[in-house]
Amino acid sequence: MIELLVRDLKLAFRAGGGVGLSIAFFLLISVLLPFGIGAQSPLLSAIAPGFLWFGALLACLLSLERLFALDWEDGTLDLLAIAPLPLEAVVLAKALAHWLTTCLPLVLAAPVLGILLNLETNGYFWILSSLFLGTPALSIIGAFGAALTVGLKRGGLLLSLLVLPLYIPTLIFGAEVARRGAIGMNVTTPLLLLMGVSFGVIAFVPFVTASVLRINLR
Repeated sequence: MIELLVRDLKLAFRAGGGVGLSIAFFLLISVLLPFGIGAQSPLLSAIAPGFLWFGALLACLLSLERLFALDWEDGTLDLLAIAPLPLEAVVLAKALAHWLTTCLPLVLAAPVLGILLNLETNGYFWILSSLFLGTPALSIIGAFGAALTVGLKRGGLLLSLLVLPLYIPTLIFGAEVARRGAIGMNVTTPLLLLMGVSFGVIAFVPFVTASVLRINLR
């Protein structure tokens, strides 16, 4: 599993586009929002936590299609399916590689971009913490969507339509943690719910994703 993770990390950086495109998209929408609302508007500060979460979610979508597509095209996915390593572990390794190369940079960039959005001082820690706890669920759910659409030509739009509704609980609880933290409210309830969603997704979705891959490989 470690070798597969290292391989996917190397491929992600060699292929290019995934990490840089996600960060560039996140930066672009964060820069454009103040122009639309007004840099000094109180509304900008109020919506900053939710917007950073929504922006990170959309940026995460950009690289999901490549999770299994390259391995499908060159036949590697067939070899992984018959390898001694369980297919569930393959899914976890690929989702972890996606989180490390796409979501983790977005998590680290969010507090910096919060400066552009006049994020409250208390909000920096909570936007970082909520994204760190919530984005693993985005990668795992994204792997499920990528497995459903693997092999389809121009399946990126369909992948987004399938995955976005499944992202709603993570978005709601993650944004609520960041919002409450920014204004000094108690974050215990949404934080526990966010962690519950992430741990539940990590425990359950890889098995469903592996089953979908087996069906597509028949």
